[in-house]
Amino acid sequence: MSVRKRTWTTPKGVEKSAWVVDYFDMNGKRRMKTFVKKKDADAFAATAKVEVREGVHVADSASATVEAAGKLWIASATAAGLERATIMDYERHLRLHIVPYIGATKLSALNIARIRAFEDQLRDAGRSQAMIKKVLVSLGTLTADAQERGLVARNVVRDMKSRRGSGEKRQEKRQKGRLKVGVDIPMREEVKALVAALRGRWRPLILTATFGGLRASELRGLRWEDVEFEKGQIHVHQRADRFNEIGRPKSISGERTVPAPPMVINALREWKLVCPKRDTGKKDGHGQKVMALDLVFPNGTGKVEQLNNILRRGLHPAWLAAGVAIDSGEVDKNGRPVLAPKYTGMHALRHFYASWCINRRKDGGLELPPKVVQERLGHSSIMMTMDVYGHLFPRTDDGDELAEAERAFLT
Repeated sequence: MSVRKRTWTTPKGVEKSAWVVDYFDMNGKRRMKTFVKKKDADAFAATAKVEVREGVHVADSASATVEAAGKLWIASATAAGLERATIMDYERHLRLHIVPYIGATKLSALNIARIRAFEDQLRDAGRSQAMIKKVLVSLGTLTADAQERGLVARNVVRDMKSRRGSGEKRQEKRQKGRLKVGVDIPMREEVKALVAALRGRWRPLILTATFGGLRASELRGLRWEDVEFEKGQIHVHQRADRFNEIGRPKSISGERTVPAPPMVINALREWKLVCPKRDTGKKDGHGQKVMALDLVFPNGTGKVEQLNNILRRGLHPAWLAAGVAIDSGEVDKNGRPVLAPKYTGMHALRHFYASWCINRRKDGGLELPPKVVQERLGHSSIMMTMDVYGHLFPRTDDGDELAEAERAFLT
């Protein structure tokens, strides 16, 4: 591999020069790349030498544009059977945010400076910081797919994220703030009031969410065959996405077995007797429709229930009936304030379940160790559990325990 200066004269008699890197790739094919500055040529030569030796070098002519690689990436995601919602998000990021700015750029020409400039372009175009973060994740996944295809040697997007390090992540978490009891996590007294106010078809669903910790998608996809009444267990094997399509949990850890307390099991037993059945599309020997009992929490026709219905018709009225409400800032036709539920999403119940698992027994909790809490929640790693709920775990250096240790030491 050599770096040499090339000089030539244009037809108009102007003398010009450039620096040329002349080398052979892994397949023995001669390659050349031209630079205006020698330092850029030297930097490329040093990098290319290592890449050729490691068998990962991709020349510019063998690379692909970001747009072309994006099409291959979407095709791979579709063939891999990713969820419809995920593929739609990928396509949207590619079409609206990536292709308009760097679609014509060769993957091999991307570097950290170019990615930073791309961030600035998105920001100047009015994209939110949250959207920019999502687009960069998609771009990193796109580049990883292209890397596996041999279209690019490095994934500069993920290189950039790793260089930023964990400091920015910690700072971001500090800015977002920790989950707070009474703000993000319902208090024990509030949940007691909620349980007392539950009625009808929504009672077993909300109880399962509160004392089972299942995600909304897991509740909507739960089958009766996954409920073991005798053992008091619920098995999570599938979920329903926002398009009501049934699929596997997003991660291996999502498939799990969760113990359910007697109150939940009894509510599910009662609910099974009146639960709507699904039309199988078949008829029996008398010409009557054959109905199947499948989903635990279906809609009135036995199909997947919409999340919006669960919130609007079930959870929100239950919170209001329990008196766990705030002033919405609006008034009705009689001039009276309109109340809104204090907690609006299903995830608040999952947060409560996590805190219930973590809290000490003397405070009404289960006092489970972090690893068990991770397994109950279906988190992919213990780090995820600790990042979200680590501050809720009881400290082992409070006054009572220090006093007990002191007595044991002195006796």
